[in-house]
Amino acid sequence: MLVSAKTILEKANKNFYAVPALNTSNLEITKAIIKAGIKLNSPLIIQTTPSAIKYAGLRELSGIVKSIAHNVNIPIALHLDHGNSIDLIKKCIRSGYTSVMIDASQYSFNKNVNTTKKVVRLAHNKKIQVEAELGRLKGIEDNVRGGKKNIYTSPIKAVEFVKKTKIDSLAIAIGTSHGAYKFKGKPELNFKLLRIIKHELDMPLVLHGASGIPKKVVKLANKYGAKLGHTQGITDWQIRKAVKLGINKVNIDSDIRIAFDAAVRKQLKKNPEVFDPRKILDPAMELITKIVKQKIILLGSVNKA
Repeated sequence: MLVSAKTILEKANKNFYAVPALNTSNLEITKAIIKAGIKLNSPLIIQTTPSAIKYAGLRELSGIVKSIAHNVNIPIALHLDHGNSIDLIKKCIRSGYTSVMIDASQYSFNKNVNTTKKVVRLAHNKKIQVEAELGRLKGIEDNVRGGKKNIYTSPIKAVEFVKKTKIDSLAIAIGTSHGAYKFKGKPELNFKLLRIIKHELDMPLVLHGASGIPKKVVKLANKYGAKLGHTQGITDWQIRKAVKLGINKVNIDSDIRIAFDAAVRKQLKKNPEVFDPRKILDPAMELITKIVKQKIILLGSVNKA
C-alpha cells in the first residue's frame, strides 16, 4: 500500500529503527526491492532521482512504483530524492509522490531556508512529507555533486532550520559520502555530532551516502569484466551505531547498481547463448533482493510493516 513517508518515519523515530530508502530507475529494480520488503514484512521508501526520472519518464516510473505498491500489504512511500527544482517537485506531487526532498544545501543558509519553505507550503497542502538537507556531503553520484570535502551539519543551525521551515525529516552530514568511491582510507562518522543533533531535534533524521559497497559484489563484478577499482563504503557496524543514535532513514543506491551490474555481467559471460531480456535480468533481480534483505535486517525494520 502506498503511504506517506511521514507515517513510516514517525513510527521508526518512535521505535528506534531505520527504514531503507532505495533508489530505482526501472521495473526490475522496483520489483526486486519490493520482493525483499514483502519477504521480511518491512516498510520501504522507494525513491527516484531527477536523473532517473529523466531516464525512465516521470509518469512511467511513478506508475511502476504505485501500481505494485497498491497491490501489496506493506507500507511503501514514493519519494523524490535530491529534488533540484520547485517545478520538478510540483510535477512529482501531481504524479502521486507521497514524499519529496528539496536539496538546496549548496546555497547559503538563508536561501536554503527560503527555498525549503516554499516546498513545505506546496507539499503540506497535499499532506506530503518534506525532507531537506543541511550540511554538505562530498563525493559524486548521479547528478549529485557534493564537492571535495564534507561540511558537517551544525546543531545550532539545524534547530533554526527546522523551526523556520517546518520540514518533516532532515538529512544531515556527519561524514558519509556519495558514490562507490567514498573514501581513500578508513571511513569515520561523527557520532558525537549525530547524538547532539538528535537530542536537539528528536525528529526523523536521514543518512545519505550510506551504501556499504559490499566487497564480494564488487569482486563478482570485476571478475566478469567490470573495472571498479578501489571502492569503499560505510561499514555495517557504523550503520548500526548511527541507527542506534537516531538515524531513521538510510539512503542506498550504489549497492543496488553494483549488484545489478555484477549479476548481469555474470549471466552474459556464463550463458552467452541467452538473448531473452527476462533471463538476462532475472539474476540481477535476485541479487538485488538479497542485498535489500540484508539492509532491512541491518536497519532493524523487519516485521515493522
